[in-house]
Amino acid sequence: MTEVSEQADTQPTIPPLCVCDEATFWPWLSHTGFSSLANRESTVVVVPLCGMADWGIGHALDAEETVLMPLIRAACGLVPGDRRPLVLPPLRFAFGADPACAFAVDQPTAHALIAEVCASVAASGFRRIAIVNSSPWNEELCGAAARDLRVSRGLQMFVVHLSALGLDLHPQRSRDRRAVQTLVTALGGAQPEECGAGAPAAAWGEEPVEPLAGPALGLERARAEAPAILGAAAARLAGLLSDIRERPAPGASLSPP
Repeated sequence: MTEVSEQADTQPTIPPLCVCDEATFWPWLSHTGFSSLANRESTVVVVPLCGMADWGIGHALDAEETVLMPLIRAACGLVPGDRRPLVLPPLRFAFGADPACAFAVDQPTAHALIAEVCASVAASGFRRIAIVNSSPWNEELCGAAARDLRVSRGLQMFVVHLSALGLDLHPQRSRDRRAVQTLVTALGGAQPEECGAGAPAAAWGEEPVEPLAGPALGLERARAEAPAILGAAAARLAGLLSDIRERPAPGASLSPP
C-alpha cells in the first residue's frame, strides 16, 4: 500500500493499469513455475471484473479498476505464501446498463466472457474460482454465471462484490461513496472534479446519481486516510479468500475417517 502514502508529487498521475502482486499474478508465472504448481484443486483463482462508468465521485471512468486491483494485490499480500491465490488480469468488458458506461457489453456477451475465461482456468486443472466484482451492475450477472458454471462444469464458484467489502458504488443503495472517492483520489494522485451541491447529476439507469454532499477530501488528507480504508477492505477480502481455499470440496467428508 506504499503507493497510497508515499507519492510525493503534487501533479495528477495516471493510475497504472492491471496493478498486481508479482507472486500471485498468473500471466507473470514462468513456464516452469506454472508447471510446478501443486494443489491446483484447492488453489483459488481470482477473476477480477470491473466496469467503466460515472459513479458521481468526480473521477475518471476507470475508477473501479483503480480501486479493485490494488485491493486484490493488498489482500494477496495478507494471505500466507503457501495459500495464496492466483490472480488473472481484470475483465473490463463488463455489463453496462446505461449510456454512462464505457466499453460495456450486453448481458449474454458478458456472461459468455466469464464462462469462457473460467472454462480456460478449469482446463488448467483449477477448480476453485472467485469472481471479485467491483460494479453494482454486475452483481446479479456474476451470481448467474457462477451458478451456471457450477452446474455445467462442476466448478466451485464464489463471488465477492466490492460492496461487501465496505466500498459500495451503488448510488441509491449506498448514499455514501466517500470511501471509494478517497481511495481513487489517493491512488490516482488527482483531486476529484466538483461533484458536490450544484454539480449536475449523472445518469444511472433511470435514476440520477446524486452528487456527494459536501466537498471532497483534499489530496493530502486523502493520502493520509486511504491506507486505513484499503487495509480494512483488503483484510476482509484476504479472510474470504482463505475461507474459500479451506472450504471442503463437494462430496468431501467433513470429518476424518
